[in-house]
Order: sequence, then C-alpha cells, then structure tokens
Amino acid sequence: MKDKPLLKLSHVDTYYGSIQILQDINVEIHQGEIACLLGGNASGKSTTLKTILGLVKPARGIIEFRGERIDSLPTSHVVARGISIVPENRRIFPEMTVLENLEMGAYLRRDRDGIEEDLDRVFILFPHLRERLSQPGGTLSGGEQQMLAMGRALMSQPSLLLMDEPSMGLAPLLVERIFELIQQINRQGTTIFMVEQNANMALSIADRGYVLQTGRIVLADTAQNLLQNEMMRKAYLGT
Repeated sequence: MKDKPLLKLSHVDTYYGSIQILQDINVEIHQGEIACLLGGNASGKSTTLKTILGLVKPARGIIEFRGERIDSLPTSHVVARGISIVPENRRIFPEMTVLENLEMGAYLRRDRDGIEEDLDRVFILFPHLRERLSQPGGTLSGGEQQMLAMGRALMSQPSLLLMDEPSMGLAPLLVERIFELIQQINRQGTTIFMVEQNANMALSIADRGYVLQTGRIVLADTAQNLLQNEMMRKAYLGT
C-alpha cells in the first residue's frame, strides 16, 4: 500500500443551501483498497460521494485525487481524471438498450479499440449482459440493472470506483453475488469507495471503514477493527 493516498478529503464541509450536511470530513483512500462509508439514513453518505464527484461543491476543505486538487472541477473533468460512480438505485437509462447504456459509460473516450476491450471485460464479469445487449435496460431484473450500472461505470476506465448502496433492494443471494463482483473488480486493479447500509457485508470485504453520524465521521479504522468495535456492534452490526 502506498503512503500517498489516491483520494484525500481534508476538513470538508458541504451545505445544501443554508443547511450543513457534512462537517469536517477527513477521509483517505489508498490505491488498491476497498474502503467503505457506513451510517444510517440521512447521515451524509451519498452527499460525500456527490461532493467527491463535483456534483456538490464543498464550502470548505480540500479534495485531492492523485495529489491534485479536484474540488473546484466540473464533474466531467473529475470523471475524465479517473473517478466513476455506480449511483444509488442504479439510475440506468431504461429506454436505452444494454449496449447503449454501456456505451454511455465511455462517452468521454475516443479510443475505439480500448472501448471494445473494456466491453469484453464487462461481459466476462457480467455474462448475462452479453445475452441481453439489445434489450431495453428497464426490462432487466434489479440484480441485472445493478450489474449494468457497474458495467457502465467501468467503461470509463476508472482508477477509483464510487459505489452508492450497491446492495439496496436486492435479494440476499444477489447481494452476495454483487459483493463477490466488487471484490473481483478490485482484484483487477480498481480501487473502490463504497457507501453501504449493510455494514456486516461491507466490512467483510473492505480494508478500511469510516462511520458517519449526522454529517460527522465518528469512527475510522481498519475494517477488522470496526467489526470488533463495541459501538459499531451495538449501533450498526446488530450484535
């Protein structure tokens, strides 16, 4: 693991209008890690990802990616630098085919050969998608839509993949499969920062974890230590 973080948030505050959502957020994600951001509803988890992506601008603080500031960049520039997101509730384009959805993930790219190679990679990860290339995305099952959203994000060749509630609304067997795929993507070289309410599942595959409460990080440790943490066990792990 390298000393210099791939992504670093330093003292970040974010507001929606006059309402403060994030307060003094400090996060480090290192190359090759799976890191998770845990917390209850309305704790600020999704806002953290939106702030990283530039969809919401921080009122204070610094966000660095590969040692360079990105907190003032438009979202398209952040994506072009190597950050992509699998959004909450999938957010695929329901009227577009599976292939068109995947191609939308590569909209900033011009390397046709590279795009074809990454399509093949996506089909190896998600073979069901190859069978449904001409099918509208909206006709897929929930699990298939989640895989399509993951495939679409990978088509931008991200170094860092943000994931917002990847297990939401999925049956337990599908949740296990999605988490296996997250590990597989990570093993292929993509760093992952995941927002997740299923704390047990997230920590079981993560290297590092952060816990948000009402916009503040109240715990930050290795995943293993968080699984043993008494506050964690009572508040989030159901033990």
